[in-house]
Amino acid sequence: MDWADISSWPNADLSRRVQGPIHRWHIQEAGKGETMLLLHGAGGSTHSYRRLIAPLSEHQHVIALDLPGHGFTQLGARHRSTLDGMAQAIAALCAQEGWTPRTIVGHSAGAAVALRLVQPDLTPSDHVPMVIGLNAALGEFPGLAGVVFPIIAKALAAVPFTASLFSGASGNPKRIEALIRSTGSTLDAEGLELYRRLVADRAHVDGTLLMMAQWKLPPLLRALPDHKGPVRFIVGEQDATVPPTVSLTTAKSMPDARVTNLPDLGHLAHEEDPATVADLILGFVDAAQGATPT
Repeated sequence: MDWADISSWPNADLSRRVQGPIHRWHIQEAGKGETMLLLHGAGGSTHSYRRLIAPLSEHQHVIALDLPGHGFTQLGARHRSTLDGMAQAIAALCAQEGWTPRTIVGHSAGAAVALRLVQPDLTPSDHVPMVIGLNAALGEFPGLAGVVFPIIAKALAAVPFTASLFSGASGNPKRIEALIRSTGSTLDAEGLELYRRLVADRAHVDGTLLMMAQWKLPPLLRALPDHKGPVRFIVGEQDATVPPTVSLTTAKSMPDARVTNLPDLGHLAHEEDPATVADLILGFVDAAQGATPT
């Protein structure tokens, strides 16, 4: 995305650019108190938290960022779009900026990044940050899709003009509406237009394809039964992208993990009903800090 367009992006008054060791980041920052880091999913951006940042920042120091190659974050190294590479880059950014997140919220694939980020090699601490996963993408693609999907993604990412062809063909408003509907969620006109802008942007599509092509979950999944910190999953039961059973199954394998279901919401639950999701997140934070939720 062109930085010249940032003024028309949600919460643009909170936006700034930060040059990290690898990537040039788009950051949105607000509030005071304990630090809460917000990570979007593959193909998303800070816009997905546009209606959560304000209520969360009334109680927390909130930082939302665009993942490498997504939105307004400029990718510094194409081979660093792996799960490990993204988590390492975010850890380096936090160290550079002096951030010590106490809570990390991740949507979809962003939940996997959050869980990788708090593994001991990246976050050596006596207090492991709480991870809150929103429709967490922690399952492998079943059957043939598990083989075909990564191959297709790698092929698309390897062809320089693929992203421009894909973005041009997929930036149609009707296609975007159908795409969002296929996730089990319903968004308003603003939400649909923001996704249209993202999908119509070649650099963003290229970054998303690179992330998909390099995505490997098994090492993280093997580590989860030994995870030391608290994990809370929020699941939209109408999610048609990540089966709701994924969070339940994952939670059962972890020492301190719980699942909260939202019956009427889909994969983009935090965009459909930000007030409910914000209240749940703050309730989890209050409980973890030994306070009484308000």
